[in-house]
Amino acid sequence: MGDTTQISVRALTRADEPQWRRLWTEYLRFYESAVDEEVYLTTFERLLSGNEPQHCFVAEADGEAVGLVHFLYHRHNWRIEDVCYLQDLYADPEFRGLGVGRALIEAVYEAADRNGTPVVYWNTQEFNTTARRLYDRIAEKTPFIKYQRGIRT
Repeated sequence: MGDTTQISVRALTRADEPQWRRLWTEYLRFYESAVDEEVYLTTFERLLSGNEPQHCFVAEADGEAVGLVHFLYHRHNWRIEDVCYLQDLYADPEFRGLGVGRALIEAVYEAADRNGTPVVYWNTQEFNTTARRLYDRIAEKTPFIKYQRGIRT
């Protein structure tokens, strides 16, 4: 791919399911994780529902999905308006460096602005240095450290 590749971003559609599944599976693999089939099916339906706070954009190059972003709106006790959590962001390795990640994040910023949601935030792992180079250019790093309850079975 040359640097003339045009990246466009649009909302997820039902026809995107195979490409969405491939990209999300690769994202999960990067983080050494996996989900059951029921989670794939439920998440995809939620993303398309229109009645859920969850959303997805896909990035395209030459008609092929080459990236995705999942994001959701939620209440926040320190604000009247919702905040936006950018949960998953993935660019196909073949298309990295062409602006896929930036285009997806900017699309979330625009959607949040249309929604009246001034805060967009996300987490990443400390070792994800490639992504962090982009994040350092388009967002502010906060001093917060994430904790979570261990998974119960």
